[in-house]
Amino acid sequence: MSLHPIILSLQVAGAASALALVVGLPVAWLLARRELPGRNVATVLILLPMVLPPTVLGYYLLVIVGREGPVGQMAEAVGLGRIVFTPGAAVLAAFAASVPFLIVAARAGFEQVDPAYEEAARTLGRSEPAIAFLVTLPLAWRSVVAGLALTFARAVGEFGATIMVAGSVPGRTRTASIAIYEAVQVGRMDEANLMALLLTVITAAMLLALVGLGRGGGW
Repeated sequence: MSLHPIILSLQVAGAASALALVVGLPVAWLLARRELPGRNVATVLILLPMVLPPTVLGYYLLVIVGREGPVGQMAEAVGLGRIVFTPGAAVLAAFAASVPFLIVAARAGFEQVDPAYEEAARTLGRSEPAIAFLVTLPLAWRSVVAGLALTFARAVGEFGATIMVAGSVPGRTRTASIAIYEAVQVGRMDEANLMALLLTVITAAMLLALVGLGRGGGW
């Protein structure tokens, strides 16, 4: 049995989680601290990937980044090549499916921070970005870590959207979820059982480490 699908799943989940931090934290902060026009609509759009069938999410991604989609055409026009059926597409699918978990958890954490601390920083002349990173984020870090754990877990297990936009290219986009599905389809149950067990143990260990970090090191 090849371990490449498991390694690829962990790499994709790690990249998707890192991207979720970069994109999701500012969005969560804006939703928690700013009365923006259309905030309710934005919240619904953010939550949609959590409730949509994964294949529907994958279809929308395919419409956007496929060779006939606006982003796909732009990527090819500037020489980046096609997006679909590449490892980048697998990361994109995992990111789209998992980033809502980070946004929801981080937003809840930001909303629980007493605004008095932020106001005190303003009186000392701190800028809004400095306040967000030096005051709000440190006070809400446990919620962010919890959201990151959920994001990573969701990204590791992503299947429907991934197979829609990344396919199952051996050695490139065949993640563990897809490999397990294909092994079951052809009756290789021993391989599916072993791969599922390894993925479960590795994911559980990484989640345990993140949850322990969020609780100050305790299990």
